[in-house]
Amino acid sequence: MTSNTRILFGENRLTIEDVVAISEGAGAELNHSDSFVGRINRGVAFLDRLLKEDGVIYGVTTGYGDSCTVGIPTDLVPTLPLHLTRFHGCGLGKNLSREQARAVLATRLCSLSQGVSGVSMELLEQLVTLINQDITPRIPEEGSVGASGDLTPLSYVAAALIGEREVFYKGQYRPTEEVFAELKISPIVLRPKEGLALMNGTSVMTALACIAYKRAEYLAQLATRITAMVTLGMQGNDFHFDEALFAVKPHPGQQQIAAWLRSDLQADRPPRNSDRLQDRYSLRCAPHVIGVLQDSLPWLRHMIENELNSANDNPIIDGENERVLHGGHFYGGHIAMAMDTLKTAIANIADLLDRQMAQLMDYKFNNGLPFNLTGAEGERKPINHGFKAVQIGVSAWTAEALKHTMPASVFSRSTECHNQDKVSMGTIAARDCLRVLQLTEQVTSASLLAATQAIVLRKRHHELNEEHFSPAMKAMVAEVLEEFQPVVEDRPLEADLRHFMARIEQRHWSLY
Repeated sequence: MTSNTRILFGENRLTIEDVVAISEGAGAELNHSDSFVGRINRGVAFLDRLLKEDGVIYGVTTGYGDSCTVGIPTDLVPTLPLHLTRFHGCGLGKNLSREQARAVLATRLCSLSQGVSGVSMELLEQLVTLINQDITPRIPEEGSVGASGDLTPLSYVAAALIGEREVFYKGQYRPTEEVFAELKISPIVLRPKEGLALMNGTSVMTALACIAYKRAEYLAQLATRITAMVTLGMQGNDFHFDEALFAVKPHPGQQQIAAWLRSDLQADRPPRNSDRLQDRYSLRCAPHVIGVLQDSLPWLRHMIENELNSANDNPIIDGENERVLHGGHFYGGHIAMAMDTLKTAIANIADLLDRQMAQLMDYKFNNGLPFNLTGAEGERKPINHGFKAVQIGVSAWTAEALKHTMPASVFSRSTECHNQDKVSMGTIAARDCLRVLQLTEQVTSASLLAATQAIVLRKRHHELNEEHFSPAMKAMVAEVLEEFQPVVEDRPLEADLRHFMARIEQRHWSLY
């Protein structure tokens, strides 16, 4: 259900956090100031005057795409938007989740609230109604090339507004018409430009990008915390994260990761069982790996939020100066580049944690920890295998994450009679990024449990005690152990892994 929080559209720029808040249940409201309502109404009035004067407007008095040379008879102009929504109803693949679909509603509402799309207040209010009533269109995730925007998936948003196709409501998919009748919501009738305005934009890819960004931001912090835990479990060196050392390579994100590690490891250091002066790269260079993601976040935010707060349909209706501006703002190149970049940085986190996991498992490298972190002792030790299979799983998930880093944005396909002859593939890039995130969160869940197990084993053998833990590390280990029983006798760990994956996606722990 929606929360009492309301995000205001049509006044200030929205943030990634605003979109994520709506995806998680916050409501929406429109700016009803005279200036905002006047701007919306002037665009509609300008379009109405053009139609009366037989003005030629792409997608209003012409066909779509390569059919832009086909004139539409005046009596059929009102019917054209309905046909646009219907012939694009060919999406396939899995449906977007409720949270993702709510984010799509928010991003499209934000774009149309820029006031240069020629849509009515009634349409904007209908989008607000869907958000606040927690009615989400069923949106298949496949079928967009990212220009002319997310036409096919956004057609499912347009269809919901007019009472067609299906929506997700109270835990199930139902015919939109049926849900509207139950809630006494009147379907709207699309005005001549409104079908195009709803569908000709980058709102699906941008919605997914907002969700991906917040998950990646948290992942950088959690990977840092796990690295600190692994350092303790491995009896590694904390001087690898020295402030003076990082002062001479001044990437701010990398410096931030090193500072977090120093904070986590601010405690008496346990005696070492190794004569290695330098730890292997997956510990020593962790700030450099995680730091790439951390340093990418500011400019990724800039690109995503600029796209979020843009008018990204075509044509642009400048009601203030009474101009129709034909262009290509539906092109999702910035989101495509952002998502291709982000998924690569995230996959590197999976690879880093995979290497740390390999060290923890292998008695040749783990400074005296038991084989595969088994907690069994005595005569039962030979039949127990601890995290052996989990580590194999981590290798599989990491490999798949790395495989998905092939950039989607370079796979442009000429389509639609070569009208759309250079396209962004931004939605595919965003979906790839979410898949890489899911796989990396699987790796992270396993790594968190393995690092906790290593610390428990060190404490059991009195190689770690309370003075070796900073307050943050002590709290983290305690919180994990409230929900995870360390492995002594072998048991299936799927349920534990899924539980902690959910915790990660919920950004459960306060970290830095």
